[in-house]
Amino acid sequence: MLFQHNDCCRFSVHRHRDYSSHRLAKTIVSTPNQIDDFFTAKSKREKQSASQKTKKQGLGWLRQSWPSRAQLHQLPRVLNKTERRIALGLIFIFAIAVIYIPISLYANGTTAAPDFGGSYSEGIIGEPRFINPLLAQANDADRDLTTIIFSGLLKYNPQGELVPDLADNFKISGDGLTYTFTLKPAQWHDGQALTAGDVVFTIQTAQNPDYNSSQQINWQGVKASAPDDRTVIFTLKNIYAQFLNNLTLGIIPKHLWGDVPANAFSLSELNLQPIGSGPYVFEKLKKDNQGRVKSLKLKSFENYYEGRPFIDNLEFVFFASEDAMLQGYKQGGVDGLSLISSKNLKNFSLSNRLNVQSVQIPRYFGIFLNQNNNPVLDDKNIRLALNYATDREALVTEVLNGSGTVVHSPVLPDILHIGEVTTKYKFDLEFANQILDNGNWPRDERGIRTRNNRELNLSITTSDWPELVAVAQIIEQQWEKIGASIDIIVLPIGEIQQRIRRRDYESLLFGEILSPNPDPFSFWHSSQKTDPGLNLALYDNNSADNLLEDARQTINPIERAQKYDDFQKILLEDAPAIFLYSPDYLYAPSKKVKGLEIRLVSIPSDRFDSINTWYVKTKRVSKEG
Repeated sequence: MLFQHNDCCRFSVHRHRDYSSHRLAKTIVSTPNQIDDFFTAKSKREKQSASQKTKKQGLGWLRQSWPSRAQLHQLPRVLNKTERRIALGLIFIFAIAVIYIPISLYANGTTAAPDFGGSYSEGIIGEPRFINPLLAQANDADRDLTTIIFSGLLKYNPQGELVPDLADNFKISGDGLTYTFTLKPAQWHDGQALTAGDVVFTIQTAQNPDYNSSQQINWQGVKASAPDDRTVIFTLKNIYAQFLNNLTLGIIPKHLWGDVPANAFSLSELNLQPIGSGPYVFEKLKKDNQGRVKSLKLKSFENYYEGRPFIDNLEFVFFASEDAMLQGYKQGGVDGLSLISSKNLKNFSLSNRLNVQSVQIPRYFGIFLNQNNNPVLDDKNIRLALNYATDREALVTEVLNGSGTVVHSPVLPDILHIGEVTTKYKFDLEFANQILDNGNWPRDERGIRTRNNRELNLSITTSDWPELVAVAQIIEQQWEKIGASIDIIVLPIGEIQQRIRRRDYESLLFGEILSPNPDPFSFWHSSQKTDPGLNLALYDNNSADNLLEDARQTINPIERAQKYDDFQKILLEDAPAIFLYSPDYLYAPSKKVKGLEIRLVSIPSDRFDSINTWYVKTKRVSKEG
């Protein structure tokens, strides 16, 4: 053991000859285990030192190998033309990748969703007078604004189906005479709670003849009651097949209108500064120097019962004519157009900012003959001859550019699901002249038909809408071929509405709008000959009245359609009007408006039934969310 120890010591001294004598002595006197530990520790220290040196040298190499700014600045001078192109291409590709990859990942992981904010403006022909559901009937501006500001118990969805609006739910009794509605929690724009009492007040006001509402006829024989603040019960004396259609009527606030007497109802400032419960709140009205309403601003109702609308602000700008509205659009005064005629659609450069939609609605245009104001029209032969002398196909082709359908009756077959009308006044000038010849209406030296010193002279009154003016001019030419002398009276829509109220016309070229489940009663029953009724031809026939009354009380759709078919046969035999065509409704909102869905509307203002879901702003949301 001693020999081995000494050998070990000698080995240790030989290997570490450079160490100091002090350390050597210390090593020599160490035991074998201590010597092994010493060499092991020293080996580790040497390895760590080498590793750290390598790291420092490596980092230094990296710093020394990366080109400096000065070197990079000189790089274009070093590279030849081809190398510079390659370098620039690589830099461009790298930049695109840096930009595109994050954007692509973001876009693929998210989707666009409606967001709050923004504004939309639309031009309307005419001006508002009664933004009031009980008075807004003959004015598109009134109806449009009423739809947005007020709410009914029911409304039409984009498919033309009745769905709850203010109503949370409703039920109908087995005998079809009692309708019970439960209301949603809702507020008026002034913060007051909307209650069943408001609904009852609205219906009772409509029923009161002192208020002169055109809605009166729809609520005859109906009793409205409110057992509590959220329940409304309607009790009918007789079955009324189209009763649910009437429940789209906007509700007005009792706490504001309740103290307005009947004789001041149409004069109240609330008619132009309305407070409703719909998605938008009246904000500001602007008039010109003549007192005409030029524009009206609305803001979204944050407490709307279906949730805050997406678009913050709406503005409606009013124009005297379609040409003026188109000019306003060209000048950037409005984003969209409430309507556009097919003639202007063809000739007007709309740019890419408008989303023109062609929508079929249940309406027709015709010439309504007022026998009270022109004795010539008392002669049935005259009315028949005028019908046969009217080339309806030419009107659809030349004026509507094919965007419409010829009609021969106010009962539209596609709506009421009845067969094609059997009595049609097909264009036949020879037969029209023969009727007048046989009716003792000979031509004078000027070619004008005359009988008993009375000329076949007739005036046609219509609005200054270009489409109707063009129709009147064509009809004038057609009727002159049978010896009629025609005068055309063109008036602004506001004056037309006043003349309609007074029935101040010999013949009126105008349109009538039905509902998806139409009831011709308001337009053709003799009780509707005077204002606020809408019997524009002042038609009066007891048999026709009876059929209209019976149809209202007939639930079976097949039996009801048969009664309407019988009614139209009597009406067409009497020929109180010349029915012309049903045009497509051309709506032109801005393309910036999204969420707009229009498939079937009963009247143009129904396009706003879902305006709370329209939007102009979007945000990105996670697809997973």
